[in-house]
Amino acid sequence: MAKAELFQKDLPKSERVFYYSSIEDDPIKTKEQEKKEKVLLPDDYEFIPKNPFIKAYSAILYRGFKIFARFYAKFYLHMDIVGREKLKKAKGTGYVIYANHTNPFHDAFSPALVADRRIFTIISPVNLKLPGIGKFLPYIGGMPLGTNEKTKKAFNEAIDKRIKQKNCLVIYPEAHVWPYYTGIRKFPAGDRSFKYAVRNNIPIYTMTTTYHKSKVKGQARPDMTVYLDGPFYAKKGSEDERRTELADLAYKSLVKNSKKSTYEYFEYKKQPAKGKQK
Repeated sequence: MAKAELFQKDLPKSERVFYYSSIEDDPIKTKEQEKKEKVLLPDDYEFIPKNPFIKAYSAILYRGFKIFARFYAKFYLHMDIVGREKLKKAKGTGYVIYANHTNPFHDAFSPALVADRRIFTIISPVNLKLPGIGKFLPYIGGMPLGTNEKTKKAFNEAIDKRIKQKNCLVIYPEAHVWPYYTGIRKFPAGDRSFKYAVRNNIPIYTMTTTYHKSKVKGQARPDMTVYLDGPFYAKKGSEDERRTELADLAYKSLVKNSKKSTYEYFEYKKQPAKGKQK
């Protein structure tokens, strides 16, 4: 089945089961991932464009992206947002949103509707190769991870600059998309993705997508409610201690709100060996 169909049409129950052996199994892969190809960024990759025309194009594209996102969320995803008023507590500073990763289309659009300012999302360089949308991702806030020493340094400098500009950084610490999953997986990279908040001394929030029986008669595909929680701050201590504390706070918050899901559209079954999809 084409990947998009997992999210764009109702599926019979027999096609809504995933077998897995590890939380790092990836039910949905791009062709590059399936071929195990590594996408490398050029050494001169511009994480923050300097050309004024590109900046203007990016601003226009982002506005159009938000307009589309509003209609998509309301009329297709049937998405509600709870807790957005909590962002007022982060007035005057940048912040990071950590979210569960359960729908690539929703996960691309919803943070722009939840945040009260422009978002920048950390993505895998492989996403730049996605058909159609891949080449536009950098213009709407996609920040691909650096792939060598030079681009990793430039990436970190760009992230810090965007945060100092009081923007919102979005991170999916579960790494892999598990369609409509109602639980929370342990973060494969541990607390490493929390270094951005720690070194910039900014708050973090969690954004938890939950699933519920559709209000549309005859539709199996679920409706969504997104819960925003926070702000969370790390107490004083070493950088490692603060990273670990924030990771723990984020994980517990995501778990707490994930329990508000009331409908399981996909079923996940643990296997002793690497699973296979039915």
